[in-house]
Amino acid sequence: MGDPHVRTILAVLDFSPVSKAVIEQAAELAEAFSAELTLLHVSAPDPEFVGYDVGPQTVRDGRASEIRAEHRELQQIAKDLRARGLTAHARLIQGPAVEKILAEAARLRTDVLVIGSHGHGALYRALLGSVGEGVVRAARCPVLVIPAALAEDS
Repeated sequence: MGDPHVRTILAVLDFSPVSKAVIEQAAELAEAFSAELTLLHVSAPDPEFVGYDVGPQTVRDGRASEIRAEHRELQQIAKDLRARGLTAHARLIQGPAVEKILAEAARLRTDVLVIGSHGHGALYRALLGSVGEGVVRAARCPVLVIPAALAEDS
């Protein structure tokens, strides 16, 4: 059996309603274990990255503005957690979500990964796949999945 200590926690945020519950659960774990907490947001890749015609400059400027806003929000959440006495960092990465989450978890030697579920049905997952499902299937550490219903309760 591996080392039972939890030293690093990676919380994956997508800024959906469940993200607040993900932050709170990850923060409670970090407090309980005196662990380091990293907040991760994987932003969609730039359009040219996935093979789309880039379009007018206004589209590119809009996307850059979106990423800056996501980064500011992520930094603010980390700052609020540090004010609570936690060791918290923020990371924003662009690219394919599952691949980037798993790579970051490996890089940080994550002990527990916290991610939200959106509660979509089987048809949605069959057609579009699920980031949470992909992470749970391939993760090399325990994954705490926060159900969408928890966001509705808060």
